Amino acid sequence: MRIGLVCPYSLTVPGGVQAQVLGLARTLRGLGEDVRVLAPCDGPPPDGGVTPLGKSVPTASNGSLAPLAPDPAAQLRTIRALRDEAFEVIHLHEPCVPGPTMTALLFRNAPIVGTFHRAGDSAAYAALKPAVRWLARRLDLRCAVSKDALATARNALGGEYDLLFNGIDVERFAKSTPTPTTGPTIFFVGRHEDRKGLAVLLDALRLLPPEVRVWVGGTGPQTEALRSSYGGDPRIEWLGRLTEADVASRMRGADVFCAPSLHGESFGVVLLEAMAAGAVVVASELDGYCNVATPGVDALMTPPGDSDALGRALWRALDDSRLRADLTGAAELRAQAFSMVRLAELYIERYQRVVA
Repeated sequence: MRIGLVCPYSLTVPGGVQAQVLGLARTLRGLGEDVRVLAPCDGPPPDGGVTPLGKSVPTASNGSLAPLAPDPAAQLRTIRALRDEAFEVIHLHEPCVPGPTMTALLFRNAPIVGTFHRAGDSAAYAALKPAVRWLARRLDLRCAVSKDALATARNALGGEYDLLFNGIDVERFAKSTPTPTTGPTIFFVGRHEDRKGLAVLLDALRLLPPEVRVWVGGTGPQTEALRSSYGGDPRIEWLGRLTEADVASRMRGADVFCAPSLHGESFGVVLLEAMAAGAVVVASELDGYCNVATPGVDALMTPPGDSDALGRALWRALDDSRLRADLTGAAELRAQAFSMVRLAELYIERYQRVVA
């Protein structure tokens, strides 16, 4: 089947939706499907089979900056690609985001499946409600990655949705070569912005002993301020931007993966990746994270923003080997349920349905 995956966000900027689109495309190809990805790129495409649609513009969204491409040139490239590629089915990720996905809805020339990722209030949905509801009705099938994303989409757009999930490449994380460590190690990776909660993790380090090591991956608007405040702590290693292979290797090497986010998480893909890699997950008890993690069963979870509780949970995870074994054993089984291969097979069933 000739499948077009369309992403509104730049593929050269790290992000959850971008990772899902690229991972799904690779897996679909592995299952014998003919797949092309259409998306903005701010440099060379990060994968084969990508048609770049132009550069992005950072746009404030959901407490973060989304790399969108709403300019006319990108939309003309989208229209041309849809015409030239002659897809049998088009799969839009975040269909009502301004840019290529919205353009694909307006100029559709094949059946369309739409997947909604966002959870939480949307000012754009509220301000443009009649228009986005009309656009959403052009979808042949709507999917949502979590119950929170489903609720957000249904409240804004109405309609019915298939509840699926975000997938992970279990084998890649389970079999990655671990980065060597010199002591008990905690790993954080994510954009350095308020909602990701890195400041909460760094404050929690006052409760941990000097032999603990902390790997901090990623960059963002808070990087300089946080390094100024905590850069003197010799336990912290600032890694900067990491490749996918680097992230998998660090997850395999770390004892604990920490996700101290404060809000705005619709699905805990990064938690599943850490589970597959064998790290103990210590995370904020957010609804989005509870889609994949069960407190006390396969992860330790603490109230968002509570650095004291986070510090205590981190020390438990590092200090109690029996607890670590119990959590990682359950987490490995949990990660298997979210295999990208299984997700791709579920989408193929839906592609066949809308084409038929």
